[in-house]
Amino acid sequence: MRTSTNPAFNRSPAFAGEGSQTADPLEESFYGPSATSQHTGRMTVDDVVIKTGLLLAIAMATGGVTWALGLGGLAFPAAIVGLVLALVIIFKQVTNPGVIMAYAAVEGVFLGGISQFFNDRYPGIVVQAVVGTVAVTAGVLALYKSGRIRVTPKFTKMVVGATIGFFVLVMVNLVAGFFVDGGLGLRQGPLGILVGLFAIGLASLNLVLDFDMVEKGARQGLPTRYGWFAAFGIMVTLVWLYVEMLRLLSILRGSD
Repeated sequence: MRTSTNPAFNRSPAFAGEGSQTADPLEESFYGPSATSQHTGRMTVDDVVIKTGLLLAIAMATGGVTWALGLGGLAFPAAIVGLVLALVIIFKQVTNPGVIMAYAAVEGVFLGGISQFFNDRYPGIVVQAVVGTVAVTAGVLALYKSGRIRVTPKFTKMVVGATIGFFVLVMVNLVAGFFVDGGLGLRQGPLGILVGLFAIGLASLNLVLDFDMVEKGARQGLPTRYGWFAAFGIMVTLVWLYVEMLRLLSILRGSD
């Protein structure tokens, strides 16, 4: 059974537990709970948090430059390059920090471009989307860490099924858009608001699965280089969440 809908984690033999090893209890007792990847040579949750923060900082920097220089036209080419890099990272199981940071930089150009587009039409929407993304991420992390959201096989199956169904529907809507203006109308009016709320909720639940995969990877004693791969996986979900925030807010602002 799939344990995540995130293609980075889902296709990774390491995070699926194949060929991994459990951290040595004797080593853990020696280093204690404050052990870092530098001490053990293994991935830790704190290590993933730091690497994720670095990737987001790179994306914000390139996004800011794209916006400041008015290079919003680069959003589409950056999206294509970012997709290619993401597929290479996922299918080749790349853990090289240079490649993953390059992905973050390109993704920043994409996000900077679409953010500028939305903000030109709805001033202030980007700040709202960023605040919303941070709030949702912090909220689901708090719920996960407190144990109020537990990643059970039933929970995982539900999230995986809903996410696959959602993306199939999105693709159908995209194809329909080539023949009918607005496609199936999934991104317009009251229906668009409901779909947007559902998408944000789904992205949030996928973040929970990502958090769980990272914790499992740390417990399995994965090598420290997988911290970069885990950070990449989390960033993929965060980008999805941010884009869905922009879409929902644009529908709400457009209906004012």
